[in-house]
Amino acid sequence: MERNANIIRKTKETDINMSLTLDGTGKSDVKTGIGFFDHMLEGFAKHGFFDLTVSVNGDLNVDGHHTVEDTGIVLGTAIKEALGDKVGIKRYGSFILPMDDALCLCAIDLCDRPYLSFKCDFPVERVGNLDTELVKEFFYAVSYSAGMNIHLKMMSGSNAHHMVEAMFKAFGKALDEAVSYDERITGVLSTKGAL
Repeated sequence: MERNANIIRKTKETDINMSLTLDGTGKSDVKTGIGFFDHMLEGFAKHGFFDLTVSVNGDLNVDGHHTVEDTGIVLGTAIKEALGDKVGIKRYGSFILPMDDALCLCAIDLCDRPYLSFKCDFPVERVGNLDTELVKEFFYAVSYSAGMNIHLKMMSGSNAHHMVEAMFKAFGKALDEAVSYDERITGVLSTKGAL
């Protein structure tokens, strides 16, 4: 059974159309209007082996906040929908990803309880045309709409481009592990019997 989701979300601030396949090959087609953000989502898809198509028409004349946050909401929704009942998945995933000076730890739990721990101080306010403060907003939106714990910790780093990119790639790798199947798991991986 292919695990995928197609989500359309329209508000007065953004118009988003997204398609996500969890068991993909890493191909992507991303157009958010924010070039560096496109690059980050492409990296997430490539390194997580997800197929991702994203089209966003946002109010960039205001700023990038609504575009980035709402894309996070839609991605989280797509992950949750594509996962379905979560039977047989590992549930947990983690990865420590190096990118030159940057070293990022990402750990997640697909437990249906949203929580974000974000430990990173970026040295600059912008990378390309992406405000670095929006990186936290993106992952917060993903965690709440997907119902997942996300812990992101920048263990070292001085170049903001590398730091942000390490986060997105580490998240892709950790999510790939968490959504993967383990034949030893019957039902869902929880003593409660439900996620």
